[in-house]
Amino acid sequence: MDIADIEELIESNIEDADATVSRPRSYDENHEDDHYAAVVISPAFEGKPLVQQHQLVYDALGDHMTTDIHAMELKTYTPEEYEAREE
Repeated sequence: MDIADIEELIESNIEDADATVSRPRSYDENHEDDHYAAVVISPAFEGKPLVQQHQLVYDALGDHMTTDIHAMELKTYTPEEYEAREE
């Protein structure tokens, strides 16, 4: 699955989301390319525990989590949390 497609799925299914997806491992023809990492920033995460934030991302990816994506490392932030992290 293409990184841009993953970003689009997340951004189109989570309110005002900004997603940056990468491959945390080097490419390996033995399916290592199915491993992704994502930083997702959205006001939809406000007041939700980390588990629920991650569930929103998994829900946005739908069946791709069982067919095209083997693993997804997630970092989720509200816009305020992300801004405070950069200071």
